[in-house]
Amino acid sequence: MPQIRVNNIDLDYENVGSGNVLLMLHGLGSTKKDWDAQVPFFSKYFRVITLDLRGHGKSTIPKTDYGVHLMTEDVKCFLEALDIKKATLIGFSMGGAVAFDFAAKHPEYLDKLVIVNSGPDFNNMGQIGEDLLHSRTKFLETKGLEALAKEISFNMFPEDHQIGLRNEFEERCKLNDYNAYYKSFTTLMNWGLGEKLKDIKTKTLVVASDMDYTPVSFKEEYVSRLPNAKLVVIENSRHGAVLDQPEAFNHALLNFLNNE
Repeated sequence: MPQIRVNNIDLDYENVGSGNVLLMLHGLGSTKKDWDAQVPFFSKYFRVITLDLRGHGKSTIPKTDYGVHLMTEDVKCFLEALDIKKATLIGFSMGGAVAFDFAAKHPEYLDKLVIVNSGPDFNNMGQIGEDLLHSRTKFLETKGLEALAKEISFNMFPEDHQIGLRNEFEERCKLNDYNAYYKSFTTLMNWGLGEKLKDIKTKTLVVASDMDYTPVSFKEEYVSRLPNAKLVVIENSRHGAVLDQPEAFNHALLNFLNNE
C-alpha cells in the first residue's frame, strides 16, 4: 500500500480503478479493510480510494493529536496531495463523522456525501451517547482493548454464520494502539456539528441498518434537517452494514451514485 505525507503524518491508502473518485472512510478502531466488500465492486466503475485514518491501521499513530477536526484536515490535505478536485465521501461510523465535518467545512471538494450508521452530533445523542461514553471508557480502563475488541465484534456479528466476519474484525480491532483508540473514541464523543448541519447542501445519502446501535428514527430525525438528503434502510443488518449486508449496501450506493 502506498503512503503519503500530509498534515504532519503519513496516511496509508489504497487506490483502485479510474473515473470519478469515491473516498471511503472507515470506522473507529478499524482500518481501510472495512471496505473490502466494496472496493472490487465499485472500482469497476469508479476510482476507489480507501485510507487508514490517523492513529489507525498503518497510518501514523500520534501521541496526542486526535479528533474529528484533525482527521477532516488530513482528508483535505490528502485530496490536495493527490490533486483531486472533487470526490464523493463515504463514511462509516466514525468515518461518517469525518465526512459530515468535511462537508460542513469544505463542500467545494464534494460531488456527493454518503453517511453509514453515523450521526452529525456524537456529543448530543442523549442517554445513548452518555451510556456509550461511560460504558466503553470504563470497559477499556478495567478490561483492556483485547476484551473490548471481542465484545464489539460479537455485538456487530452475533450470528453463527458471521463467525468469519466476527473474527476478522476482532483481529484488526485488538491490534489498535490503546492510547490511539482511547483518544480517538473520547474526541469523537466530544464532536458535533450542531446548527451547521442545516447548511450542508451537498446531495447526501444516509444509510441506516435496521438493528444499528441507534434506531432508524435517530437517522430520520437528522435527515429531516438536511436540505438535500435521503435515507435508505438496510434490513437484517447491525452496525457494520458495509460488512454484514454488502450486496444490499452496494446496490443502494450504486443506485444513489448513478441515478440521484
